[in-house]
Amino acid sequence: MKNQVLVIMGSDSDWHVMENAVVILEQFAVNYEVHVASAHRTTERALALARQADHQGFDVIIAGAGAAAHLPGVLAAVTPLPVIGVPINATALQGVDALYAMVQMPSGIPVATVAIDGAKNAALLALQILGVKDHAFRKKICEYKSQLAEEVSLKDKKIQELISQRQEKENA
Repeated sequence: MKNQVLVIMGSDSDWHVMENAVVILEQFAVNYEVHVASAHRTTERALALARQADHQGFDVIIAGAGAAAHLPGVLAAVTPLPVIGVPINATALQGVDALYAMVQMPSGIPVATVAIDGAKNAALLALQILGVKDHAFRKKICEYKSQLAEEVSLKDKKIQELISQRQEKENA
């Protein structure tokens, strides 16, 4: 199989955020697997998933974690695949702790990081990475972005109509 994404979250409580990535992957008909593996509580399992991902045909790993958020970095340390981190709002620090843990990786171990609770964007970034080598897939991404632009144009048209109506009332 090609165009596979491995989604790993540190806890099942992260599912409410990470499900947004799965929705996008399904929308684009991308093969994926989802696992729960903790960098701290099931370290060996997390490492095994990351080490085997390349050999199992995965192209990208999306890793979501809250609090100390070491999961994406731990995975990135043992795989040649790109890892996209999703910091999750899971503590009193509202995800800022997770964000810092992901974006402040040491030199040589990159983790691409999206916004706090940004699993949808993580999936879209994974799709763009897949599109680098798959031109048909890249075309789907371009179509998606065109659709987004069309939606914004329609919203602008609606606002312009509301403004026009408002001005007509003021001038009446």
